[in-house]
Amino acid sequence: MTTVIPEPDAQNVWRLETPGNRGWVRSARPDADDKYFMVSADGHVQEPSDLWATRIEERYRHRLPGVIVDAKGNKFQKTEGFRATRMQSVQLEGHELLRQRSGKTPQDRIADLAVDGVDAEILFPNKGLTIWATPDAEFSQAMCRVYNDWAWETFGDYNDRLAPMACVATADIDGAITEIQRCAALGFKGLSLPCKPVFGPPNHEDLNYNLREFEPLWDCIDDVGLPITFHVSTGRDPRTARSQGGAVINYAVHSLAPTMEPLINICASGVAERHPDLRFGSIEAGIGWVAWALEAMDEAYRKHHMWVKPKLDGLPSDYFRRQGFASFQEDRPGLDLARGHELVDNFLWANDYPHHEGSWPYSAQAIERTMGDLDDGERARILGLNAARIFGFDIPDRYLGHADAAEAAAGIAAARS
Repeated sequence: MTTVIPEPDAQNVWRLETPGNRGWVRSARPDADDKYFMVSADGHVQEPSDLWATRIEERYRHRLPGVIVDAKGNKFQKTEGFRATRMQSVQLEGHELLRQRSGKTPQDRIADLAVDGVDAEILFPNKGLTIWATPDAEFSQAMCRVYNDWAWETFGDYNDRLAPMACVATADIDGAITEIQRCAALGFKGLSLPCKPVFGPPNHEDLNYNLREFEPLWDCIDDVGLPITFHVSTGRDPRTARSQGGAVINYAVHSLAPTMEPLINICASGVAERHPDLRFGSIEAGIGWVAWALEAMDEAYRKHHMWVKPKLDGLPSDYFRRQGFASFQEDRPGLDLARGHELVDNFLWANDYPHHEGSWPYSAQAIERTMGDLDDGERARILGLNAARIFGFDIPDRYLGHADAAEAAAGIAAARS
């Protein structure tokens, strides 16, 4: 199967802009003889529209997301944990329509990723990002089980290239442990946890990841040896702002920014120190904030030492550098800070296929626009070798002529044995 990409429309022609890759040892171009091994750390499935309605227990069906109509005939999207939002009649065209319709089957995905140079992909829900949008943890867990069953049925045979993350509702700690063990036994390569265990606005009485109540969960994740991810927009309603500038405000403030909270919880509370094999990271929130967040944690630890507990053997930032990661699409500020702040091994590139925020099908141009100041080895790690190490992807033989790829492959093999 071959994917044919039409010429970009006027709204997407900027995606073709590139300074080129002159002087690069390897290339991100899909047809290059010496291409980088590339793993997209964030892609989204296209679930059937009736997935939960046909599979979830009968007692939950009336609570599923759906459409409601008011007395004036206006349509609203209703989701239990979100404010109802009026549905806009936007007619997608050109590349926006192409993205909307792409990725329906594993075969479609493989063909589409090939034209973008992507060798493997980590998968997250699409419609299913709302499965955590409820304060009812048992309802959320039921939606997670439905998604996990479908994801494994659909992608299990392709798990070496298309790896779905198993979704878990962590406020239901006992249920989460059971679901993690079940999904690990199936063969999932990683877990997707919500940014906050209890969905909704901040409440100091809610469970959160820094609390001792979660120690059995971390023990379980240690036992199964799977990395954990926190995807944007899974901690509270990301559509908080309304009216002027709302789309931009909601994206930057209410979707991206809250994703740092679980990582800081894990680093500052001693969770990472007590569980040195735990791998944890943010997905789709970018990386420009990471250096600042690490400095902020360390500043608080040093200057507020009289109030800080527990006392750690290292600084909070040490645990992120040792165990954490963060994915991005295009983030030149973050890449500019990667080397100086010793974060090259913590950053994972992604094309966010097929979402509009992503770089597909022009990822090579995006990479050339943003990664020119990195050296060849740094690009190789961020584009694929870091993700292969964290999620256990095999690196095809065609890439092993480079020492960094061969070393990464050997490390993955050693970890399995």
